[in-house]
Amino acid sequence: MSISTFSMANKLITGSDALSQLPDEMIRLGMKNPLIVTDKILIQAGVVKQVQELLPMEAGLFSDVNPEPEIEIVDQCVHVIREGSHDGLIAVGGGSALDIGKAASVMATNTGRIDEYFGINQVKVHGLPLVAIPTTAGTGSEVTNISILSDTAEQVKKGIVSPFLLPDAAIVSPKMTLTCPPSVTAASGVDALVHAIEAYISNFASPITDSLAIGAIKLISTHLPIAYANPGLIESREAMSTGSLMAGLAFGNAGVGAVHALAYPLGGRFHMAHGVSNSLLLPYVMKWNKTACLERFRDIAEALGVKADDLSDEEAADAAIEAMIRICRQVQIPQSLREFNIPESALSEMAQEAAKQTRLLRNNPRELSVSDMEEIYRAAY
Repeated sequence: MSISTFSMANKLITGSDALSQLPDEMIRLGMKNPLIVTDKILIQAGVVKQVQELLPMEAGLFSDVNPEPEIEIVDQCVHVIREGSHDGLIAVGGGSALDIGKAASVMATNTGRIDEYFGINQVKVHGLPLVAIPTTAGTGSEVTNISILSDTAEQVKKGIVSPFLLPDAAIVSPKMTLTCPPSVTAASGVDALVHAIEAYISNFASPITDSLAIGAIKLISTHLPIAYANPGLIESREAMSTGSLMAGLAFGNAGVGAVHALAYPLGGRFHMAHGVSNSLLLPYVMKWNKTACLERFRDIAEALGVKADDLSDEEAADAAIEAMIRICRQVQIPQSLREFNIPESALSEMAQEAAKQTRLLRNNPRELSVSDMEEIYRAAY
């Protein structure tokens, strides 16, 4: 008998007014001197002020998070935690801020260097209490047990995977995403679609993750173009927040695959935003994977709104890929690596780097050699 497990943040709080529950969560978690982990853009946009106004005490502020956070940012955050004797973290932002918050929470209580904790289950003890408040509908980081960081020395992204990274509370409010610029709405939204699709075809999918993944695909594919075109429409923002959360729960347990493996070198070496690299690569990896799971691709096609009753499995799979390409075009996701001035000469080395992402590639329904990965990069070029 196969066995699957399901893990998530200790507590989920969702809905338009979910942020109002932050003070109660701080009391529950015993936070008396918290540190807010965020970025300067969210401070300028007034998003962080919404959090600060709810706090019963003055909180510390760490705002040096950047879009593709490096290991050194975690070290800086941990230094601030220890200097200020902070007893809990409130991570506010997209996946970068949440991942920094998660990593800093455990590095504040564990000894040694951060590079000792890359990999699976290397963290020894629980971190500081952590509340995760996403401001994008995309990464699902508020409910996953992983923190992705850039290793500047090796120019590659690496992951810390541990149940100790699961936030103690995730507060998911669509109101927190209203200030997202259209480009971020697009990239993070398609990123969430990638999470759901890769979770659904993962070798480690389960009936629970399947239901979450298909539900996420339906919500996001319907509401992403609307949220992109009409950013102030709270109904679509709420649907996107819910879809992203569902996709996070799905991939947090089933895993993601080759899209993410191939995206890591783009972020580590060329600093391409994670959501953009995933979004750009998705159709090309779908074309590679379809022969390994045609029936699942039919399900994806139907979740994307394709009427597949009269189509063969292969036709339905192709229709799913075309539907994804249409969505990416609707929200103006770039269609080729060339648009980012990535030299063609780098594709071979990137394929070799992607092949090292065995933690991700083992989830993929179809095996890839280094030459297969280079071929996908060339197709995307």
